[in-house]
Amino acid sequence: MPYKTGKASHDSALLSAEQTRQATIVPGASQATCKAADLAYARAALASCIANNNGGGAAQFSVMLRELGVNA
Repeated sequence: MPYKTGKASHDSALLSAEQTRQATIVPGASQATCKAADLAYARAALASCIANNNGGGAAQFSVMLRELGVNA
C-alpha cells in the first residue's frame, strides 16, 4: 500500500482489497480475471471511503470504476 490515511479501519480495508487483487492477478490470468479483480478492488475501496472517511478519497475510485466501464 503506497500510503496510510491514519484511519485504521480504512487502511485495513484497502490493504485487504489490494492483497486480494494481487493474489488474483497472477501470471497467465485472463484479461477478464484481471478486470474482475480491479473492479472488486475499486468497489471495496470506494465502499471503505464512504463508510470510513465520510466520502473522502472516493473520487479516485469512482474514476477508476468509470474507466473500467462501470457507472459509479
